[in-house]
Amino acid sequence: MPQYVITAHDFKDKNALKRRTEARPDHLEKAKELKDKGNFVKSAALLDENQNMNGSVMLMDFESEEELQQWLKSEPYILQKVWDKVDIAEAKIATL
Repeated sequence: MPQYVITAHDFKDKNALKRRTEARPDHLEKAKELKDKGNFVKSAALLDENQNMNGSVMLMDFESEEELQQWLKSEPYILQKVWDKVDIAEAKIATL
């Protein structure tokens, strides 16, 4: 199964952190669904110099690029204008 590193950077406007905070419960629920389906490996919030969340890194498994794109279309942080830029790289995730 293809594996991916997704790095997402939040919008930088004055309401960006508020939107993230409001969308976070929906985002976490979607992540739980992905974990239950076997797509979700690990994730972390990126922090700015004030320790505020301003982005995300996710390690994911998807059957195809198309499946990954379908997930992105339903991701709350995309739909609720939290993530401004999303970088996707295919990867081989080590299991230790």
